Amino acid sequence: MSQFVKTMIGAAAGALMITGAAQAQETIKVGVLHSLSGTMAISETTLKDTMLMLIEEQNAKGGLLGKQLEAVVVDPASDWPLFAEKARELLTVSEVDVMFGCWTSVSRKSVLPVIEELNGLLFYPVQYEGEESSYNVFYTGAAPNQQAIPATDYFLEELGVEKFALLGTDYVYPRTTNNILESYLLDKGIPEEDIFVNYTPFGHSDWSKIVSDVVALGADGKKVGVISTINGDANIGFYKELAAAGISADDIPVVAFSVGEEELSGLDTSNLVGHLAAWNYFQSADSEANEEFVAKWKEFAGEERVTNDPMEAHYIGFNMWVNAVEEAGTTDVDTVIGAMVGQTFPNLTGGTAEMLPNHHLSKPVLIGEILEDGQFDIISETDPVPGDAWTDFLPESAVLKSDWPGLDCGMYNTETETCVQRGSNY
Repeated sequence: MSQFVKTMIGAAAGALMITGAAQAQETIKVGVLHSLSGTMAISETTLKDTMLMLIEEQNAKGGLLGKQLEAVVVDPASDWPLFAEKARELLTVSEVDVMFGCWTSVSRKSVLPVIEELNGLLFYPVQYEGEESSYNVFYTGAAPNQQAIPATDYFLEELGVEKFALLGTDYVYPRTTNNILESYLLDKGIPEEDIFVNYTPFGHSDWSKIVSDVVALGADGKKVGVISTINGDANIGFYKELAAAGISADDIPVVAFSVGEEELSGLDTSNLVGHLAAWNYFQSADSEANEEFVAKWKEFAGEERVTNDPMEAHYIGFNMWVNAVEEAGTTDVDTVIGAMVGQTFPNLTGGTAEMLPNHHLSKPVLIGEILEDGQFDIISETDPVPGDAWTDFLPESAVLKSDWPGLDCGMYNTETETCVQRGSNY
């Protein structure tokens, strides 16, 4: 074989390798950043599966911009610093076009500097404490005015609760949310001594002393209610201790912000009937869209699997992102971000979600009562409420607003008329 022929064969092989590499890159990569192990796996694994289902459905429709979507799944393992490392890996090694992920606020706070530095795009699907608006994040879960405040109002106005036990896992979401609620309750005339606040570590299991302290709070005969920002598998021990102590919802009602159908699926719920959760979606929502979504989920994941609120947030966020990419004609982050504000998409509960200039959604607020089968009876529902990035119930936040298209700022002080510098995109 002549050297010329060898050279030509080598060139052809090289061309094939280049073509193969180019073809391998002809996908739109979607990063999935959810804990599949550790204390938060009980909640986050379902969200990974949700993303796989949504990506599979979109590919069956022909993909996006003529390309197939490719899920790039990583496991940050309920390790908060590891979330930042995995986000950096997704953006720099896998070169994803968008990320859907995180559950706890501490994981989101860990990821935030990375995606702002590298100009990534994150859709965050879980209720949180607010007090944030990043150019690079779309918050599709509830802000406090879409969950915590309405739930507290329900306790005050409908159940006549006079004393409040604010029980949370020890990290930023429960602490900030409870700061807001303490301020709100004081403003409503609840004395400081009638508000009991307690924090426990992730995975906490011994609840006997805390439950007895909650019971003691009502020793004077006043009605006690528990507002729970307990996260992850610690909920299992908490509800088991309530049942062991013989506490019913009539005695001391609990409203939870991080317990949905998925968490209850692993519990004996017979003693939890009547306790409450505040979300923006429940599987029991009566709508054609939800009936179709639940059926698709069970077909994809198994008949025994249930749906929950953060799944709907991913469903809305993903479809808004798809629509924004199609409108923009590109997955370029800045262009897509520009196309996101004003996007609308039907809620599974009925009505329409809209992405607001502060990168939060408008969402209805639902109160659900736990049933014996682990589902929820929806006993209260509002019209869509616009998400508020900065609460009105903390003085330092009440003067702030977020308006990315109008002011190019997520932390604008309305008194000084200045954009407070915080983060790389402010």
